[in-house]
Amino acid sequence: MTAYDRVKTARAKGRPTALAYIHALTEGFMEFHGDRRYGDDPAILAGIAEMDGLAVTVIAIEKGADTAQRLRRNFGAAHPEGYRKALRHIKLAEKFGRPVLCLIDTSGAFCGIGAEERGQGQAIAENLMEMMTLKTPVLSIIIGEGGSGGALALAVADEVWMMENAVYSVISPEGCASILWKDPARTEEASQRLKLTAQDLLELGVIERVIGERDGVEAALPLLRLRALDFLRAKLETPTEQLLEERYEKFRKIGRAQTLN
Repeated sequence: MTAYDRVKTARAKGRPTALAYIHALTEGFMEFHGDRRYGDDPAILAGIAEMDGLAVTVIAIEKGADTAQRLRRNFGAAHPEGYRKALRHIKLAEKFGRPVLCLIDTSGAFCGIGAEERGQGQAIAENLMEMMTLKTPVLSIIIGEGGSGGALALAVADEVWMMENAVYSVISPEGCASILWKDPARTEEASQRLKLTAQDLLELGVIERVIGERDGVEAALPLLRLRALDFLRAKLETPTEQLLEERYEKFRKIGRAQTLN
C-alpha cells in the first residue's frame, strides 16, 4: 500500500472508532462529562474502566460511526473544553494512581472562531506540559488519523503505538499539498513525503509499536488488549523518577541528529 492508501484506509467508512476499541479493550467503561469551565465536548470521551481487574482512565477521541454520530461528535475535531476535560481526568488518574490509556483518531483540533476564543492553543499546550510530568503511566494508541496538535495533545505518553493502517502527521496531505505547492493534485506526493505511516514513524523512532491489521482491525484487538495490559502493569512497577526520565528522553531524542562514522 502507498502512503496515501494508508490515509484513505485510516479515514474509511466502517473502520472501528474509539468506542469499539473501548468495548474491546476494557470492561465497565463509565463516562464522565464536562471540563468544569465551559461545557462538554462530545468529540472526546473520558472515563474510568477496568482491564482484567486493573482500573484505568480512558481518554478517547471519537469520530462517530455514522453520519448522525459524526455530526454530534464534530467528526472527532475537539474543542478546548474537550482537551480540558481530558486533562481533568488525566490529573485525577495521577491522584489515584491509575494508568491512562489514550485512543486517538482525529484529523485535528477544531479550528473555528469559538474554539480559538475559548483558548484552543492554550488547552493543547497545557496538555503537552502536564502529560510530560504526569506521575502515572500513559499509553497512547493512534487508531485512525493522528492529525497535528489535536492528536499530539493526547500523545505525550510513555509509549505511542499505531495501528498498521493509521497515520500520524503535523498536517493532512491535502493541507500540505495546498500550502507547499498550491496544488491539491499533489496530495499523494505529500503523503509520501510527510512520512506519516506507522512503519515510517517506527523507523524514525516517533512511535514504539505497530499493531498489525492483516486479518482486520477486529482480529487484532484481543492481542492489542493483552499487550496494552502487560505494558501498563509493567509501567506501574517503574519508580516515578525513572518513569518521568524515560518519558522525557523519549521525546528529546526525536529528530536528534546522528553522527556518522
